[in-house]
Amino acid sequence: MPAGGMHIAPTLPIAVRTLKTSEAAALLNVSPNTLRAWERRFGYPQPQRSPGKHRLYTHGEVAALRDALHEGLSISSAVSRAREALSADTNVLVGALHSFELERADGAMEAALALRSVERSVEEVLLPSLRELGVRHGYDSAPWAFAARWANDWLQRAQRLAPPPTRPASVLIGDATRDDLDPDSLDVRALELFCARAGARVLPLPVRGISGLPEVLGAFAPHAVVIAGGHVPDDDVARWAYGVRSAAGPLPIALFRRGARDDRVRTTGARILADSPGDAHREVMGMIEARQSRPAVAAPTPANTEIGMEAEDAPELRRRSVGL
Repeated sequence: MPAGGMHIAPTLPIAVRTLKTSEAAALLNVSPNTLRAWERRFGYPQPQRSPGKHRLYTHGEVAALRDALHEGLSISSAVSRAREALSADTNVLVGALHSFELERADGAMEAALALRSVERSVEEVLLPSLRELGVRHGYDSAPWAFAARWANDWLQRAQRLAPPPTRPASVLIGDATRDDLDPDSLDVRALELFCARAGARVLPLPVRGISGLPEVLGAFAPHAVVIAGGHVPDDDVARWAYGVRSAAGPLPIALFRRGARDDRVRTTGARILADSPGDAHREVMGMIEARQSRPAVAAPTPANTEIGMEAEDAPELRRRSVGL
């Protein structure tokens, strides 16, 4: 560590080597059909999808399987061995944070990124490691605070290094977590990162901030709203969502890691996203694409809709309008 005790984070790699199906099959010395059969049967190797929906396999994952097969193992045993090799990154990260070694924690994520995409490194290494530490030490402990601060910093660095927006999609995320030490905060930051890496513009705002919303939303022009986290009470969240819709129109609203609200969702149209940031970001992008593919219709005026009613039961109407 440099003099003065300051931790200087290394450059965060954001690219990962990928292989087309034919290239991955050649590396494993099998046919593409055999490779796809292994993927269906074992869920390994697990491909990403290119913008054109073609399979892209992570080189490190395929190489780990190749090395295991070269040891003479059967395919099922080789898959298990390759997965064990990849899971070592989680053990290293847990150990580094448990020992308060920031440089080793950064190194564990760099090793993970050499084998996986950013998204998979977060979902398969960072988030599980932090959950293990939270359960082990408690979410009100100093070790959790240390690890959570590091992880939040890592995710924010990754988002700053994300490519610029590449599609006409803007996501407004209403942050309803307590603070950076809230157990859901890391999942919310991961959702922001994944949406940004999918080519969308992302704007996180605390749901307790009402003043000045019209000016911000006029400049940002969101296509969808995600209310993320379960700490802030429903009344406060509904008041914020009411302000958003009053300023930006009847945008689609989704709930992320806000607890089960199935009855309200069925009657209001608000959508509960998957708990996984990876699945949730794909659902959000799908919501935006579906909305953009529909013919444009005139937006109803607030005076003629439930969201715009001014009545003694306005707080309840606000909660109902956003599925809370």
